[in-house]
Amino acid sequence: MRKIVNPFASLEGYNCFGCAESNDNGLKLTFVEDGNEIISNWVPKPFFQGYLNVLHGGIQVTLMDEIASWTVYVKVKTPGVTSRAEIKFRKTIYIDGGPVHLRAKVLRQRKNLADISVKIFDITSQVCAEGLFTFFTFTKKKSKEGLYFPDSEDFFEKVNGL
Repeated sequence: MRKIVNPFASLEGYNCFGCAESNDNGLKLTFVEDGNEIISNWVPKPFFQGYLNVLHGGIQVTLMDEIASWTVYVKVKTPGVTSRAEIKFRKTIYIDGGPVHLRAKVLRQRKNLADISVKIFDITSQVCAEGLFTFFTFTKKKSKEGLYFPDSEDFFEKVNGL
């Protein structure tokens, strides 16, 4: 397992709702690479509820979209934008039900598209929601010139300064 670091955090004005640690209203997701998957653990907060004590469905989709995006960054090694999302809600996620666990992986790549599978599990390891996300990915040139996309190794903690 390798911890993923956020190389965008030092950019002036960076305030991503999904992953910026500095965004007090955001999700503050962090990620780890585990083989062919990207994983994240996250604890729901009361202000993310829809129905009483139930995690809002829009927040669930945002969680899945964010980890899918980081899967594109780390596994496809380029940035992308969500082109399509197909979501299936399987089981209620309760705000007071403990942390949730997210897992994402690349299913298929073709030309400038990447299909990403995402699942959200509750504390009992039951699948609560799953999604299939298709991302439109950018060329290396566009990534470097206009999107501040770093080198692929900049997404990982340095070990002993290396």
